Amino acid sequence: MTSTSVLFDVPGPKARARTRIFNVVALLLLVAGFAYVMMVMNRQGQLEADKWTSLFSGNLWANYILPALWKTLSAALISVVTSVAFGLFFGLARLSPNKAVRAFGTVVVEFFRAVPVLIMMIFFWLFLGKLNLFTPSQLPFIAVVLGLTLYNGSVIAELLRSGVQQLPKGQGEAGLAIGLTPWKVLTLILVPQALTAMMPSLLSQFVVILKDTALGYIISYPELLAAARRFGSGEGNILQMLLLAALIFVVINFALTLFAEWLAKYMSSRSDVEIKHADGVPGEVDEARPKTELMFKIPKH
Repeated sequence: MTSTSVLFDVPGPKARARTRIFNVVALLLLVAGFAYVMMVMNRQGQLEADKWTSLFSGNLWANYILPALWKTLSAALISVVTSVAFGLFFGLARLSPNKAVRAFGTVVVEFFRAVPVLIMMIFFWLFLGKLNLFTPSQLPFIAVVLGLTLYNGSVIAELLRSGVQQLPKGQGEAGLAIGLTPWKVLTLILVPQALTAMMPSLLSQFVVILKDTALGYIISYPELLAAARRFGSGEGNILQMLLLAALIFVVINFALTLFAEWLAKYMSSRSDVEIKHADGVPGEVDEARPKTELMFKIPKH
């Protein structure tokens, strides 16, 4: 008897018949709901050709979509770099044998993980605006990057800590056996393997960063969503523009997801380290291995 047969009973003829009936009913409800939405949109004139043809105009793409897409991608790319740097620094701080350093890293990471990204963006937008350190055109970009960096960097720090503590005990013992200090074992042996194992989860967090750039619309950052609403307000087709912006986000995020899956397979074929697939909520971390905690005197979180 396999573990699968213990946890899952193969459905019989009646169960399979019920499943087929439920699937057909669900499909009919889905089709009916879609038809109803189309009818409502048609009554309100949302299906008229002129509301959709403007999506293919050169003015839209040259002056709105492409510049806004660049703003979105630039904020996301810079936030990815700064988040990784933040996460590595405070992830190592949380793994430090020094209690004071570990406590400081824990306070910083837990605080910024608890504060919503939008609140941090608004705070930096208002606070830095009072200090007059940046021009009005630079301020929204700085606030977006800072908010994304602090939140997602804290999540990456937790991913790093979890990845290190999930490694087998022998990885660290081998380094200690050849005379390396615990700190060198951590930075030269454990952290590189943890980053390899957690790479798909990191890429999943990068997708979160890209999506959260849309929150910059609240503080007047001219990203993709803001450009879509601005053009749609002038042409009277906000719904169509928002659908276009959503489609662009879906395409980019889907490409990143495919890249993460390919990278997981590629790295699995070249390494004995188990690749941690991003199969849960972004930012979710696993419990540590007790033996790894004991080696580096790291308390459970």
